[in-house]
Amino acid sequence: MLVVVTIIALFAAIVAPRMLSRGDAARKTAARAQINSFMTALGAYKLDTGQFPTTEQGLNALRVKPQGLNQWQGPYLPQEIPNDPWGNAYSYKFPGEHGDEPDIISYGADRQPGGDGINGDIESWKSN
Repeated sequence: MLVVVTIIALFAAIVAPRMLSRGDAARKTAARAQINSFMTALGAYKLDTGQFPTTEQGLNALRVKPQGLNQWQGPYLPQEIPNDPWGNAYSYKFPGEHGDEPDIISYGADRQPGGDGINGDIESWKSN
C-alpha cells in the first residue's frame, strides 16, 4: 500500500506542474484570441462610423450604440464584452500610443503592467 501511495505522489509531482503550465499558456492564447476578435470588430466599427470608439466609450461601443453616432450598424460582437481569462477587464485606449489603432491590453494574472510568464501583458500591437 505504501508503494502505491508513493507512486501516485511521484506521478502527481511530475504531471501537475506540466498541466498547470499548459493552463497558463491556454489563458495567454485565449487573451490573444479575444484581443484579435476585438480588433476585427473595431475595424468593422470604424468602417461604418469613420472612427474608433474613444477611450471613454471603450469596448462597450461595440455592443451599445454611442449617442449621436447615426452610422453605427452594430452590435459588432455577438455577446457581451468578456473579461480576460484571469477575470479582469481589458484596458482600452484610443487614441493609442502604438500606431493609428486603439491599444488593448490584458495585464495578465498579476493585474499590473509588465511582468513575465503568466504575469506578462498581452497587447494588441504585439503578435505574441
